[in-house]
Amino acid sequence: MPAPPKNDGPRVNEEIRAPQVRLIDQDGEMQGVMSARDAVARAFAVGLDLLEISPNAEPPVVKILDYGKYKYELQKKKNEAKKKQKVIEIKEVKVRPNIDENDYQVKMRQMKSFIEEGDKVKVTLRFRGREMAHQDLGAKVLERIRIDLENETKMEQSPKLENRQMVMVLAAK
Repeated sequence: MPAPPKNDGPRVNEEIRAPQVRLIDQDGEMQGVMSARDAVARAFAVGLDLLEISPNAEPPVVKILDYGKYKYELQKKKNEAKKKQKVIEIKEVKVRPNIDENDYQVKMRQMKSFIEEGDKVKVTLRFRGREMAHQDLGAKVLERIRIDLENETKMEQSPKLENRQMVMVLAAK
């Protein structure tokens, strides 16, 4: 015999177990404290459902409304909130230790646009060949980027060396 489906939502109609409840009618007016059975009878009399609004109150507050419509409104609100939610992505910008000034400005504009969109920026500085001997130049470039963007960003991961590249992560303030 399968178990009955579990209901995670608010209790409705006969599921309300409290002996006394505080009733709010379909027009939003307070009707006072009465037995749960009388409240259910009133809800059925107007062709609607009795929904437990705040189960922790003493006595619990119940309201007469259309449960199907209530569930629909709840789903609509949930979908609306989901629509407004933005997924933060990590955008990667690659630079070199001996980057030219024009290239640097282009990369800066690119990073600023990513940050304005609310994304995080991962700045990767790659060393090639003998550049490994001059890691201080790479650190200076990353420091310059951090200083130029310090008004808009906060450093989430400070520059650290991984194999032949230095990585730093910046996020919007």
